[in-house]
This record gives sequence, structure tokens and C-alpha cells, in this order.
Amino acid sequence: MSEKTAVVTGAGSGLGRRIAGALLGAGYRVALAGRREDALRETAGSDTNALVVPADVADPASVEALFSTVRSEWGRLDLLVNNAGVSLGGTVADLSVEDWRRTVDTNLTGMFLCAQQAVRLMRDQEPQGGRIINNGSISAHAPRPASVAYTATKHAVTGLTRSISLDGRAWNVACGQIDIGNAATEMTERMAAGIPQADGRLMAEPTFDAAHVADAVLYMAGLPLDANVQFLTITATTMPFIGRG
Repeated sequence: MSEKTAVVTGAGSGLGRRIAGALLGAGYRVALAGRREDALRETAGSDTNALVVPADVADPASVEALFSTVRSEWGRLDLLVNNAGVSLGGTVADLSVEDWRRTVDTNLTGMFLCAQQAVRLMRDQEPQGGRIINNGSISAHAPRPASVAYTATKHAVTGLTRSISLDGRAWNVACGQIDIGNAATEMTERMAAGIPQADGRLMAEPTFDAAHVADAVLYMAGLPLDANVQFLTITATTMPFIGRG
């Protein structure tokens, strides 16, 4: 396990920080990618297996530089956790085109760019192969009110996951998706005060310990490449997802 290498995007906060910490604790060498170098350094702490690589997943040149750094530092890549994303609220009637494009550029194009670079590295290395885990979100299944851009991109991530899974067979690259609902991070603190529901009410929603997400990613990552968790959904048990609307 000490020879395993990983890239985690969005590693400066939230679930990315939790996932990166779990991988480091399991003996991975982890490249921490994100736009804020100071936040990435907080994630890394004093762990010598953490490599801080500031990167913007929406920028093709920045993504190429990220994976070039991994190639030059470690010579191979075993795991990509495609986690970086933004959530900009807005209905189909009022969301600005700028916010739509920013969401698509980060949540969808960014995942594609990272997956493309990862697959190329995994294809060319010896031994060949590796694994990609995409963060899909509960919104890959059902929308919240006023979330048109976020929901559209997360539905698209499911198609991206399936296509990578199919194309990756030629190079022993496995790809799966984790869909997460209400993990307790800075982003979900507002749920305690109440958030809009499909019927127009405001309702507080339950959350669950984000450590369980990290454990789930470790399980997915720890499988041999001839086995794959294609889709895994983890939620707070009583969140309004089953029966939503």
C-alpha cells in the first residue's frame, strides 16, 4: 500500500480534505489539488506523503501540469478521486449564463479533463491500469429546488462515469461513482437552519459524519482492478431523498 499513489481534487476543504486524509492514513502518496495553496497545505500538515499541487480543474493547462507533476514525482498513478465542484444556486429562469458556465466548467469539464489526463497516465505506465472515483452527489439522481446547473452537471457525471468505465477496459482502468447526501462539512452547516424543499417549505435536514464517506472511498479504492463498485450511494438515513417531492 505504501507504493500506491493518488490524486484528490478539491482537497483543500470539505469532503476532499477528509478523503485525502483517509488515503494518507492508509499509506497512499497523495497529490492534493485545489485552487488555494494555503488550504492544501493545511490538509497536508506534516505528512511527507502529501504533495501540494495548486491547480484549477477548469483550466486544461493547469490540469496537464498537475498530472505531469505526478508523473515526474512518482512515475505512476493508481487512483484519481474526482471531487472538485461548485454549487451555484438558481432556477432555470434566473440563473446567469456566467454561473451556468462556471458550474459546467468545474463540475463536468473539470472532471473530464482530470479523467483524461489520469487515463493517459494509467494507460502508459507499467503495470498498466488504475482507478477513478467520481463524486456524483445525490443530485445525480434528483434535484433540489433552484439547482439547475448543479443538477445538470451531476446527472452528466453519471454518463461520464459510465463512458470512462467502458473505454477504460482497454487499459485496465476501473471507474466508479459515489453519490453523497448530507455529509457533515462546512457546506452542509446551513441544513440545520432549514433549506428549501420541493413543496416550498423550509426544513432542517439531518447530516451524517463525513468520515463514513472517506471510509466508503477507501473501500472502493482498495478493491483489485478486476472488481469495481460502479455506483455507491451514501446518505443520512432520514434525509428527504427517498420520496423526495
